[in-house]
Amino acid sequence: MTIAIRVRGLEKSFGDLHVLRGVDLDVEGGTVYALLGSNGAGKTTTIRILATLAKATAGSATVAGHDVATDPGAVREAISLTGQFAAVDEVLTGRENLVLVARLRHLPNAGRIADDLLARFSLTDAGGRRAGTYSGGMRRRLDIAMSLIGDPSVVFLDEPTTGLDPEARLEVWDAVRSLAASGTTVLLTTQYLDEAEQLADRIAILHEGRIIADGTLAELQRLLPPAEVEYVEKQPTLEDVFLAVIGHGSGDTDTAAHQKEVA
Repeated sequence: MTIAIRVRGLEKSFGDLHVLRGVDLDVEGGTVYALLGSNGAGKTTTIRILATLAKATAGSATVAGHDVATDPGAVREAISLTGQFAAVDEVLTGRENLVLVARLRHLPNAGRIADDLLARFSLTDAGGRRAGTYSGGMRRRLDIAMSLIGDPSVVFLDEPTTGLDPEARLEVWDAVRSLAASGTTVLLTTQYLDEAEQLADRIAILHEGRIIADGTLAELQRLLPPAEVEYVEKQPTLEDVFLAVIGHGSGDTDTAAHQKEVA
C-alpha cells in the first residue's frame, strides 16, 4: 500500500510547553485513520503541522510524498483541511458557497462542480437556500463538500462532529464514509471513542504528545487480557432512545431491552 502520510519523531514546543514529544505514524492511502485523544493531547497541533499551518520543532513529515517543511506548496495542493467549525458563508446559498470556492481555485465549470457535490452529499434540495438556514449536520456536510473541490488526495478532518447533535453526527459519519469509498485518504481527529470505532480503518491513541497505541480496532482490543464472558440485560442508552424516537434509530433499539454478550 502507498503511504499517504508519514511522520517521524515529530515534536512541537511552545516555550517550556511540550505539546508533541516524538510522534510517529503512517497512514495508508485510501484509508480512514483516526487520531484519538483527549483535549490537549496534541491532535490539532499535529494536523496544523501536517497542513503546513505550523512548523515542527523537530522531526519530519511527508504528505502525499511531499515534505511539509521543504515543499509546503506541493503539500497544500494535495490536501484539504476542515477545522472544528464549519467555514461556510451563511449569507450565500449552499450552491453559491461551492461555486465561490471553485472559482477561487480557478476551476472551469464551477456550476457543474457545485451541482455534483450537492448531489453527492444529499444537499441538492437545499442548494438554493441560504447556508444560514441549514442544520448543524447540513453545514458540516457542506463544509466537507467545499473541502473536496479540486480533488485533494488527502483530507484532514479536525474534530468534525464537535457540538453536533446525535442525528447530525450520523450525517457527518455518512459523509466521511463516502470519502473513504471514493479512495480519498482521511486523517480524522476525535475525542469520541465511538466515532473512531465506527469510521476508522486504523486508530492511534495520542496521549500527552505521544502515540501510545496504534492499530486496527481488533488489534487494540487484543492489548487487553481475555475477558470473562457474562450475559447481562443491556438497557438502551439515551442516544439510542433519542434516535429511535425521531425515527433515525436501527431496529434493535425499538425494544425496551435486549440481550447482548459483553466483556
